[in-house]
Amino acid sequence: MVETVAPPNVDHHHHRRRWIPSAVAFLSAHKTLLISFWTVFLFTVFYWQRDAAPRGLLILRRAFASPPPPRQLPKLRPVSFNLTDFGGVGDGSTLNTAAFERAVSAISKLGKKGGGQLNVPPGNWLTAPFNLTSHMTLFLAEGAVIIGIDDENYWPLMPPLPSYGYGREHPGPRYGSLIHGQNLKDVVITGHNGTINGQGQTWWKKYRRKLLNHTRGPLVQIMWSSDVVISNVTLLDSPFWTLHPYDCKNVTIKHVTILAPIFGAPNTDGIDPDSCEDVVIEDCYISVGDDGIAIKSGWDQYGTAYGRPSKNILIRNLVIRSMVSAGISIGSEMSGGVSNVTVENLHVWNSRRGVRIKTALGRGGYIRNIVYRNLTFDNVRVGIVIKTDYNEHPDKGFDPKAAPIIEGVSYTMVHGQGVRVPVRIHGSEEIPLRNITFRDMSVGITYKKKHIFQCAFVWGSVVGSVFPPPCDNLDRYDEIGRLVKQSAFRNISDIDYDF
Repeated sequence: MVETVAPPNVDHHHHRRRWIPSAVAFLSAHKTLLISFWTVFLFTVFYWQRDAAPRGLLILRRAFASPPPPRQLPKLRPVSFNLTDFGGVGDGSTLNTAAFERAVSAISKLGKKGGGQLNVPPGNWLTAPFNLTSHMTLFLAEGAVIIGIDDENYWPLMPPLPSYGYGREHPGPRYGSLIHGQNLKDVVITGHNGTINGQGQTWWKKYRRKLLNHTRGPLVQIMWSSDVVISNVTLLDSPFWTLHPYDCKNVTIKHVTILAPIFGAPNTDGIDPDSCEDVVIEDCYISVGDDGIAIKSGWDQYGTAYGRPSKNILIRNLVIRSMVSAGISIGSEMSGGVSNVTVENLHVWNSRRGVRIKTALGRGGYIRNIVYRNLTFDNVRVGIVIKTDYNEHPDKGFDPKAAPIIEGVSYTMVHGQGVRVPVRIHGSEEIPLRNITFRDMSVGITYKKKHIFQCAFVWGSVVGSVFPPPCDNLDRYDEIGRLVKQSAFRNISDIDYDF
């Protein structure tokens, strides 16, 4: 007997349903993995939007977004004014001298209350020279440009500086500065990187054509003052020296950008501390047509008679370019003396010289206790310079036997590349260089000549590793200060100005 088996109860939906419990099981088993995947995916989209700002979704978002509000001006004094409160018009053609003068006059009455702040809003504010007052903050908003009128008839004439006795370029009076101050206390120039534009092009052209009868004026000059702060501004195209603190005490210059053409802008030094005491210059960028920084203290017999040295100066964290002169100079007008100067963390690039001391017979005075530390030279013709025959004198009244003293100068951690002559220290029989020290130096050179570390009339030492090999005038010590070789020469010269 054959048993018949009933066919199975076929469910036609079975093949469509059976994936459901399988998928649920998969999701349960891999829930953490999927959450992680989506988290990473969403984070990637967000990061791409943020980091790829020039393209993608952020462009669309910005296209329809309203412009950002102007930066809020900080209130740095108990009372603040806007230049427009005094009739200022920032159209680039209206002369705002009277508006600046009225604002400064109002602030001058607030000294006992802590002073006042003058806000210069965005715009182009044409003006002739004007004076600051004590307990004043001049604040340049982002987009604010103070423009100096380029007609010299608007610039006042002032007596020559007492430690120069001469207008520097012409005898007799000199032009004042665009922004000026005398006998002040507690004065601040700052902002959201607004600009002070000296429109120097007209001045430089007239100077070259000998069309000026008086010495050009600086862009900013503060004289016989204390507690001076200049920060977070751009100084552009000065007619002459850009920022000139003269016989001041307690000066701070930081986060300042100073610009002028590297050629064709004569004597546009960046910062010239002149007979100043207790100065800090830090975190600045300078690219100009003369020295980036030049420390001075008066000229020949006038500087000797005035007798105010520059001392206690700290310069650090600077980037400088100077194709005509040097990154940082001391002199050549140093007749009142220069001492206790530290220069550290300096980068000089595409320049003629790195750091330079320059003086001459007739200057008198002294340069002593100068420390250079952590210098980098990048494509610089001559790295370290001491020059003692910089013969430029105001008149024939100087003492030709007044020999400056140069002693106690050290160079530590000097590095770089593309340097033609790393060191050229040129003393003389009348001006010997004493106690000059080099330590930890390695400079990549472009010329493989024998005498590229050049010396004359120098007494000093080399400690540890120094490249290229130093001149024979210097004593050699190892890293721990043991004498390795004493120099038999001091006065020999291997100075070669041909390269």
